[in-house]
Amino acid sequence: MKRIALIALSAFLLILSFPNFNLEFLAWFALIPLFFAVDNQKPLRAFALSYICGSLFFLGTVYWLIHVTLPGMVAVALYLALYFGLFGLIASYSLRLKPHHSLIFVPAAWVALELARSHFLTGFGWNLLAHSQSYTPVAIQIADIFGAYGVSFLIILVNIGIFIAIKQSQKKENALTYFMIVLFVIYLAFAYGTFRLKNIFTGENLRVAIVQGNIPQTKKWDAAFREEILSKYERLTREAAAQKPDIIVWPETSVPGFLESEEDLLGRITNLSRDIAIPLLVGTPREDAVSREAYYNSAVLLYKDGKIAKRYDKLHLVPFGEYVPFRKVFSFVENFAPSPIGDFKAGSDYTVFNFFIERKSGGDKTRLKFIKNVKFSCLICFEDIFPDMTRRFVNNGALFLVNMTNDAWFGRTNAPYQHAQNSIFRAVENRVNVVRAANTGYSCFIDQKGRVIAQVGEPGRRIFTDGYKICDIVLTKTRTFYTVYGDLFAYLCVIISLLYIVKLRRR
Repeated sequence: MKRIALIALSAFLLILSFPNFNLEFLAWFALIPLFFAVDNQKPLRAFALSYICGSLFFLGTVYWLIHVTLPGMVAVALYLALYFGLFGLIASYSLRLKPHHSLIFVPAAWVALELARSHFLTGFGWNLLAHSQSYTPVAIQIADIFGAYGVSFLIILVNIGIFIAIKQSQKKENALTYFMIVLFVIYLAFAYGTFRLKNIFTGENLRVAIVQGNIPQTKKWDAAFREEILSKYERLTREAAAQKPDIIVWPETSVPGFLESEEDLLGRITNLSRDIAIPLLVGTPREDAVSREAYYNSAVLLYKDGKIAKRYDKLHLVPFGEYVPFRKVFSFVENFAPSPIGDFKAGSDYTVFNFFIERKSGGDKTRLKFIKNVKFSCLICFEDIFPDMTRRFVNNGALFLVNMTNDAWFGRTNAPYQHAQNSIFRAVENRVNVVRAANTGYSCFIDQKGRVIAQVGEPGRRIFTDGYKICDIVLTKTRTFYTVYGDLFAYLCVIISLLYIVKLRRR
């Protein structure tokens, strides 16, 4: 029972370090009870204890999936817990060897497993350990070099370092060395974070407006509410346009129909864009104009003259939400879904949108007018949880990113805030602004340092409220180490883990 209490404590501390508890400091020692639980345990028992810990953690953090499907929520939590189980198994072996080996190998193993679950079966890199620090800017600045996985590595290193120091002190051996190593590593990471937070980003100012329509999922695709939905978006857009933003952004599938296939919808949206004379980015389902059989989840940019400039078809679809992978094998899953699963097709292009802004400069006697080309890309729904996708857009020339999403499915839960944590890391990794437009929230602006600088709604009423927000962002052309080289550090951790596992097997 003692070991069960220890793993429950670890799970509880980890849950509290994520939204909306936001006790992020707990993550720095949350796994110490787990290490005590698996220490000197046989492999199968170490795996089982860690698996239970992971199950409790994921049931406590992705519980909001119950609003979509109870069996699905349980299945996801139990699947994700496998990575916890494998980590506990590996850690229990490592703790039998020289303590200083564990300082590198245990964090590397954690990162290797996080990388695996972020890619395997299309990937679900949700609630990585690093994400617990999303709202602690000084702790996450190293992500522009090491990515989110580097922050996870740091947190595990601190946890295992403190654990080893405690064990050494119990044996009346030198524990101070390990405490000093932990303090030194934290000092280096936080010193770098402090330095980066003092940086001033300079460049062109861009005035962006985001609209949060707050359309209930029960109304979204009901034809009886079509006029109500369009009228609300038109009203909010015109109110935002009165403050002269350079572009206005709507959420994912905010258009209640197929924009390019339905003439009344197309006419209404293009007339709105023409009336306000401001570029408008909207989310809409799209029907392939040729085959009429392929459907896409898309973002469409309209220029201020009302003409469609370009479209982006979502590249990474939600399995069992927007499509059924291996449909012949998993067709039974549709029997458990409360609503029909979509049959969308994935896009093929890493689209970079562009629009033009007008700027004036000069003195009292001379006024010069400049036309500048602004480039950006869009991440639809949960695409912001995939860092490789994001850096590819930035490498293609995007100066800022838009994440349009619809988290209405998950009710008044922690899901929107957990989702936003991913956008925060994408901003820091690539030093770009991320603009989030969500149907029911959480809609906000994130700067290059990962700070939320503006939000729709009042404190305590960020989700399930309608409104708009306008914010000035600074466009920079910074190319970070991470933007260029990606998850090089994470793959290095994979190599270290594999080499060490081979070493353990030989012993």
